Amino acid sequence: MKTTENTILITGGSSGIGLAMARRFAQLGNEVIITGRDADKLRQAQTELPGLHTVQGDLSRPKDLDALIHYLEQHHPGLNVLINNASVQYNYTFDVESEALGKIEYEISANLMAPIKLIWLLLPLLKANADPAIINVSSSLGFVPKASAPVYDATKAGIHVFTKALRYQLPDVQVMEVIPPLVDTPMTAGRGQGKLSPDTLVDKFMKGWQANQPEMRIGRAKALLALHRWLPNVAERMIQRH
Repeated sequence: MKTTENTILITGGSSGIGLAMARRFAQLGNEVIITGRDADKLRQAQTELPGLHTVQGDLSRPKDLDALIHYLEQHHPGLNVLINNASVQYNYTFDVESEALGKIEYEISANLMAPIKLIWLLLPLLKANADPAIINVSSSLGFVPKASAPVYDATKAGIHVFTKALRYQLPDVQVMEVIPPLVDTPMTAGRGQGKLSPDTLVDKFMKGWQANQPEMRIGRAKALLALHRWLPNVAERMIQRH
């Protein structure tokens, strides 16, 4: 994939992995649009990156999703890259959590339904432009789940399988998956140790991007998934300790 002269949409781009990707692609001379739920964070990102375009909204809500599609069709018809990065993780135990139903619905909607819908809605626009690409950010927890986030784990496993199937369906679109380890983002605050920085993740992602690598197992995720293949019980015990 070329690293410049793209028009790129990054969901969940106001902090963490998404903002690090936006920063890198902007520095390389791409037109970058980010989405996010927090207006203040979007303004901060735009102050840091003056050429950045921002759209506030929660893509689990149909009206916000429709508004984003309309905005892109009107203002960024050259869109050729979609990066589905936005997600949410709740940690709870099913037989203890009293508000689980709302959390279950929101995790599935935000992490799985929204990116799938966004891909379908944007495919005509992406395919109308040169070098179309779809990048889905999953997680090593979609392969080796942790007990405290069962629904998040399931949504990331779903994104992994969906991305593989989509790759078979769309030979004329570069369909990629980024599989990170634990990354130091607002979502993981107070959780785990030895986190990868967003900038380091983006360094590794860019190498995979330039090499047209369809599945990028980054940092400790690569070792964890290899261990899980040969010694699944050991890998699963390791995850439960974090």
